[in-house]
Amino acid sequence: MTRRARAALAAVFLTAPLLAAPAAAQNSPAAPVPQIAAQAPAAAQPEAPAAPALAMPHSSAPAPAAPAPDADVLAPADPLPRQEELTHTARDAAAKALKLLRDGGPSIWAIAALSVITLALILWKIWRLALIGAWSRGKAGRAVEAFERGDTGTALAIVKGRIGIRSRVVAAALTALAALPEDRAREETARVAKLHLGSAATGLGALELIATIAPLLGLLGTVLGMIAAFQALQAAGARADPALLAGGIWEALLTTAAGMAVAIPASAALTWFEAVISRIRRDIEDSATRLFVAAAPAELKLAAE
Repeated sequence: MTRRARAALAAVFLTAPLLAAPAAAQNSPAAPVPQIAAQAPAAAQPEAPAAPALAMPHSSAPAPAAPAPDADVLAPADPLPRQEELTHTARDAAAKALKLLRDGGPSIWAIAALSVITLALILWKIWRLALIGAWSRGKAGRAVEAFERGDTGTALAIVKGRIGIRSRVVAAALTALAALPEDRAREETARVAKLHLGSAATGLGALELIATIAPLLGLLGTVLGMIAAFQALQAAGARADPALLAGGIWEALLTTAAGMAVAIPASAALTWFEAVISRIRRDIEDSATRLFVAAAPAELKLAAE
């Protein structure tokens, strides 16, 4: 019995660890083992949606080209705001000009007419001076040099048919020296020079008149405006508003400013044109003197004979 009991106890002790292992396995966290087993098959599976994504037709490729036509269509629309802005600016300027003419009274209308005449005279005078060769003196100078060398035919051929004022005077002097005595040739040359210089000075008197009367017209308009302002102030009596007087004064002063704005360019243009004509006169006098001095030795030689 004792041996059997010992053998049974030994069997119990040997099987106890085996029985305790499943219980310990149930009590321990067994989550990682099933999760790893579950994830492994999932990672091994091929991704089915990737193949349809690669096999899709490139229908969205033409999409980036859409903005290009829009840019081309919107490009011509840029000048429209600029044109509208220019039109608006022109309308504002015209409205201000009309308001100035209404506020200035009759004097401002006269000054406006003078401004148009002044601009026309200045442009016409520049064209006229350019036409008569006011800024070119090459042909006349070469003709005088040829005559001083004794080549009268070449000198006359250089200036013949020219419309420049210097060339015309030199041609007249050469013709007079060849056909007339010295004293009569001098008179003929002086006559032709005065004629052409007088023609070149046409229009300067009108510019001088405008430069003189434009400020006077502006001052007249200012005086008339001041008179009207003080009359309105007197009519208001005790209820006179200083703003009424101030408004009348600045409106009256507009005519003075307008008159000066016309007179200053007219005076500047007049001074410039006079300087140009004075230089032409000096060149003509110099050319005529050189021609007569070059022709004097031949005449003295003939007188000695």
